[in-house]
Amino acid sequence: MITYGLMFIFFVWLVILTGIILKTKAHYISLISNTRKHKIDEILDELLLINNKNRQEIENFKKQLQEEIKISALHIQKVGLVRFSPFEKTGGEKSFVITFLNNQNSGIVINFIHTRDGLRVYSKKVKNGKSEEFELSDEEKQAIIISN
Repeated sequence: MITYGLMFIFFVWLVILTGIILKTKAHYISLISNTRKHKIDEILDELLLINNKNRQEIENFKKQLQEEIKISALHIQKVGLVRFSPFEKTGGEKSFVITFLNNQNSGIVINFIHTRDGLRVYSKKVKNGKSEEFELSDEEKQAIIISN
């Protein structure tokens, strides 16, 4: 009777192990059929190769992004506008100053002055928030401050 009991336990154990092995084999076959490879080693090697290619592409994208960020610092990023009346007797604020600056506060200030005779336009180069050649008016300084 003990022998039959041990044989029954051994038989159940074999059935369980056989089920586990069949399930593992079915999983292995599905992996191989989906990847069209014959060995798990080939699948893992291909995954490692793909991972290395992706890592290199990410590094290339990072370098390109850093270059674009450096280049974009030179583009116009700040715009300031100040309306004002250049003469005390004229009504309304028809004159204005507009600034176009990059990230380092360098660019151009354009001053549009409206008079009875017409419109006069003046421009000044700006480097690091200061004029290179001419003194900035209060309105021009205010437009630079507003653009920040």
